[in-house]
Amino acid sequence: MAQTVRGTILQTPSAENFEALVDQVVTVGDDGLVISVTDGTESDQPIDLDLGPDLVLLPGLIDTHVHAPQWPQLGTGLDLPLERWLFDYTFPLEARYADLDFAESVWAHMVPNLLREGTTTAVYYGSIHEPATAALAEACVRHGQRAFVGRVAMDHQDGTPDWYRDHDAAEAVAASQRSIESIRSLPGARGLVEPIVTPRFIPACTDAALTGLGELADATGTLIQTHCSESDWEHGYVLDRCGRTDAQALHDHGLIADHTVLAHATHLNDDDRSLLAQTGAGVAHCPLSNSYFSNAVFSTRRALAAGVRVGLGTDIAGGPEASLLAQCQHAVTSSQMLETGVDATVRRSRGVADSRIDATTAFYLATGGGAELLGIDAGLLAPGRMFDAIAVDVGDGSRVRRWDGDSWEHTFERIVRGATAAEIERVWVGGRAVAGRDG
Repeated sequence: MAQTVRGTILQTPSAENFEALVDQVVTVGDDGLVISVTDGTESDQPIDLDLGPDLVLLPGLIDTHVHAPQWPQLGTGLDLPLERWLFDYTFPLEARYADLDFAESVWAHMVPNLLREGTTTAVYYGSIHEPATAALAEACVRHGQRAFVGRVAMDHQDGTPDWYRDHDAAEAVAASQRSIESIRSLPGARGLVEPIVTPRFIPACTDAALTGLGELADATGTLIQTHCSESDWEHGYVLDRCGRTDAQALHDHGLIADHTVLAHATHLNDDDRSLLAQTGAGVAHCPLSNSYFSNAVFSTRRALAAGVRVGLGTDIAGGPEASLLAQCQHAVTSSQMLETGVDATVRRSRGVADSRIDATTAFYLATGGGAELLGIDAGLLAPGRMFDAIAVDVGDGSRVRRWDGDSWEHTFERIVRGATAAEIERVWVGGRAVAGRDG
């Protein structure tokens, strides 16, 4: 039976355009898709939920890069460069997911907390462990979060510790295939939770594993995620080992395809951007994590101008903030620093001209941009799209209160820059209420 929600919609149909649809009635079908969006003042439909003047409706947030096993690490251990951080902090934590009870306890805490942050879709890296990865997919189904869940493949003897890696390339591919089959056979997963082929990154994978995983993704029709040109170290390592850039090497292994998700990509060159645009691959932009590990600011404007798909990611726990709305603010801030430059002793040509983005572009990356990157019908509240949505409190008691005389543009900007889980009243995925004060 269809349900109706009445309220004002704030959203970004494109990276350049914000729209406020005041007093609308959204009709949602049993399949979770929006049937219609009509003027509330002219509608004679029965209303199941009237949000009233104190709540506004926005599309749900799409986090295109989350390391699920690193959830207990969130906000800690950010004092080392990436290549040491992995071995000293992260790999030891991820190895603990051989303990299924531990894994399930983390997933039971993480998934509902991310939903309360408004993250209706998450793209997850799991660990190398098949049971823990399956349990992550099960947790997403149980809590109603849309997700792509990938068992991490990593077999390179130099790029991984001997106590946390796949035995060899054949096992990396075989275990990944079993994980795909396990997730696809999970009751309730269809249309909600999908597998994703996940080579960690080139330094952690042999050429045989990379090629085998590319072939597996093609044979199974599965999306791919990995890291690309993340830092001086990682970018330089790939150039030395492969004799070409990360994007070119991944493409040669069959890992750059339509809707491939490449995390970070701060060191792309013009040829790399052209390759991504031509293949339909794109970037999970992780602005806060980049500040710690990437040695560079991702040029959002340059990527979008080149036709590259771009979504937004938290990179938990390399990014010490779970809120995707907070990442919107970090994306705006880092883009302005790229444009103006950061070294006051450099008097001329200190920044990169025309780099800054605004709240509209940042929110688009967190919604429609992420949906386009993944190829899913989400990110916008419109007929034919999934009703993945959040209701945000802008009433008198809210920190993002709508003041008398405020334009809808100012209200929207205040939400993007300042709303937290405390201001998110309700969360829906596919028309189902999954979190919020009443969820």
